[in-house]
Amino acid sequence: MTHEAMLARAHETLETEIAGLRQANAAIGPVFCEIVEAMLETLARGGKIVVTGIGKNIHVGEKIAATLASTGSTAMLLNPVQAMHGDLGMVTAADIVLAISYSGESDEVIRLIPSLRRIGVKVIGMTGKADSSLAKNSDWVYPIDCGREACPFNMAPTTSTTATLALGDALAMVLLEARGFRKENFALLHPAGAIGRALLFRVKDIMRTGERLVALPETATVRDAVLAMTSAKSGCACVTAADGTLLGIFTDGDLRRLLSGEGGDPMGRPITAVMVRDPVRVPLGALAVEVLNVFEHHKVDDLPVVDEAGRLVGTIDIQDLPRMKIL
Repeated sequence: MTHEAMLARAHETLETEIAGLRQANAAIGPVFCEIVEAMLETLARGGKIVVTGIGKNIHVGEKIAATLASTGSTAMLLNPVQAMHGDLGMVTAADIVLAISYSGESDEVIRLIPSLRRIGVKVIGMTGKADSSLAKNSDWVYPIDCGREACPFNMAPTTSTTATLALGDALAMVLLEARGFRKENFALLHPAGAIGRALLFRVKDIMRTGERLVALPETATVRDAVLAMTSAKSGCACVTAADGTLLGIFTDGDLRRLLSGEGGDPMGRPITAVMVRDPVRVPLGALAVEVLNVFEHHKVDDLPVVDEAGRLVGTIDIQDLPRMKIL
């Protein structure tokens, strides 16, 4: 197989799955809202979302259940084979079941439905066949309308599993917003790794203070700023009023622009004449994830930190964030 043929097949696979996602997106309708409302009612009464499937769909279902759980919607994966040998004890009448089968005829899933009915749970059939056994035995049908598989024989689950996963994400994200799940809630559910660090850390935990903070009076000159920045190994100097209120900021970038923009020696110029007045700043109580958003939105490298009265209490250098494993 030539490299050209390899690339062509890869592109064709992705284009087929992208087309399938567009088709699945177009098929989302009013029943989606009914399913979300049923899930919200389940969660409100202390129940959970039980996801089940077999074959490739048990792996897709595991991801859907994990995404739901990690975004605040209590969920679990139920293996339909193990369910028939005792794991049904994990399911209660307060729960709701999301049963996945693209064909709607997976024996293990279909055989599970009557047992779920005896427990008293409602069933959402996630299937690509509206006239299938699963669809006929479900309270709601969540359609997987995605066209042909990317497999050249239209057999291996490819487009259908991609669409199923994306439709599960759609449920999770709508539930997240409908339940008022906030950034702060992620810290409780993601205590480890980069997400946990970014959400648990606050500005006060990462800002530069003491000898690493350059705070200059209004009477300072550019030379004073450069010397202080060099001594503190800082990329910026903040200018404050007598009461500590932040007035402006002067950065390495400002210095370079100043040196390249005029003749003579600018070092004796008042810092107030060249600083950026009323700079972007962050409050002391902000979360690290909010700082990331400020850096990205305003395209700056240094941020002053102020207290409730607007007084300078620290600075954050974007170069510090990777070392703290926040970026």
